[in-house]
Amino acid sequence: MKCPFCGYEESKVVDSRPTDEGERIRRRRECISCAKRFTTYEVIESIPLIVVKKDKSREQFDRNKLLGGMLRACEKRPVSIATLEAAIDDIELKLQNSLDREITTTYIGELAMDKLKAIDEVAYVRFASVYRQFKDINTFMAELAKLLNEK
Repeated sequence: MKCPFCGYEESKVVDSRPTDEGERIRRRRECISCAKRFTTYEVIESIPLIVVKKDKSREQFDRNKLLGGMLRACEKRPVSIATLEAAIDDIELKLQNSLDREITTTYIGELAMDKLKAIDEVAYVRFASVYRQFKDINTFMAELAKLLNEK
């Protein structure tokens, strides 16, 4: 860290403490050259995730849209909001940890279906029927057969 007084590029950290409910870290530093002290703040840099839709348009990732789709799939099913929130947290963490900043809706949909399959099979089939755009009963039955074969 460059000293604001003398411009020397090395300093040592004298004190560190979290601020703003843990959102930032306040660091008290001392310049190795001139021995003057100064304060720096460290914050997490958040780079937004961009979702590439099927029509090639792009928009910022919105976890509420994903939650809405998963809630519709779980309608009248014994699935708590907390369970869905935890699943979406896992999906979002996986997306944030990937090196790609642009993620396709196909990838997000597959992650959501994997989570729903583990949570509730009926919700999984509902979500898959909309997501995969089943054209007729045969494609729907093929998905059900695949689900039964996995058991």
